[in-house]
Amino acid sequence: MRILHTSDWHLGRSFHRVGLLDAQAAFLDHLVATARDRETDAVLVAGDVYDRAVPPLAAVELFDTALHRLAAAGVPTVMISGNHDSARRLGVGAGLIERAGIHLRTDPAAVGTPVLLADTHGEIALYGLPYLEPALVREQFGARRTAHEAVLGAAMDRVRADLAARPAGTRSVVLAHAFVAGGEPSDSERDITVGGVAAVPAGIFDGVDYVALGHLHGSQTVTPRVRYSGSPLAYSFSEADHRKTMWLIELGPDGAIEAEERIDCPVPRPLARVRGRLDDLLADPELVRHEQSWIEATLTDPDRPSEPMARLADRFPHILSLVFEPERAEYGSGASYARRLRDRTDQQIAEDFVAHVRGGAGPDGDERTVLLGAFDDVRVDTAGQEAGR
Repeated sequence: MRILHTSDWHLGRSFHRVGLLDAQAAFLDHLVATARDRETDAVLVAGDVYDRAVPPLAAVELFDTALHRLAAAGVPTVMISGNHDSARRLGVGAGLIERAGIHLRTDPAAVGTPVLLADTHGEIALYGLPYLEPALVREQFGARRTAHEAVLGAAMDRVRADLAARPAGTRSVVLAHAFVAGGEPSDSERDITVGGVAAVPAGIFDGVDYVALGHLHGSQTVTPRVRYSGSPLAYSFSEADHRKTMWLIELGPDGAIEAEERIDCPVPRPLARVRGRLDDLLADPELVRHEQSWIEATLTDPDRPSEPMARLADRFPHILSLVFEPERAEYGSGASYARRLRDRTDQQIAEDFVAHVRGGAGPDGDERTVLLGAFDDVRVDTAGQEAGR
């Protein structure tokens, strides 16, 4: 069976206020053409179809068109909801749409009920695990802890139980939207940390032949059988060095991965990060190759120059982001606010604030627990509001 694995479309998202609908439409054209021309047996979409729970109408129309085209091409498609999606909205009409070969898996209760496809060697069971907000599904899954590892483990127990009841030799594929240990994050994924545990171990998926992951935006192989496709477009400058692709996987008759290929996605415009003093950036001949790229420029001038954005735009007409990091400022109290917060979690920022207002003494163990609980409550409340929309 030949499987095309993609995820994290984020339809409706912009890039530093630049609309990306045309680029997303070009990607979906490419997806449909690849599925048809490469005689793909199934397309997998591992969550975050939309960028937010209530997507703009243009994004919904783009999604609708893509589904019609995949159905018309006769390519079975399995997709799950991610943490950016409203599972209830995405799943509307799922039973009816399934008749056209489009299988929307957005209901946590159905994780143990696979989509069954077949090739000349027998059946393949495809299990869709939508994003599971631990606090909302913990009781439903009988999980002992409110953590991603606990609810994903319980969901995989249901998958393995169903698979064990099927004929020997039934091959299996799982779609999941999660942060798996070993994966490399970027700046553009919404945090799904709950209970202070950021990642789940890859071994939680043991027992299946292929795991199609979504959530992290870089294409990567956690293990040969556990992979992220990554997002088809770059959604932050931290992805400037990403190669945006889809995985084309051939699953053999015994469940072995017999072939793999990364299919490049269309690039609307390259990304580049440049750094230095303004006059140097304007004169450096090495930067000619970036003059038509989307640019994030970090200026290191000791004193802020006059009209830097306008001057940079004369050379780099597609500059989108400007950061100031004067050479005289060490990383710390003199660093920019954005720099000081980069790569820090909400919990760490809150603890830094407590230490600041106390003059150096950070929160103790009990206070850290209170802060952690507050952030979890906000996250769960937000997820509950989106689920109820």
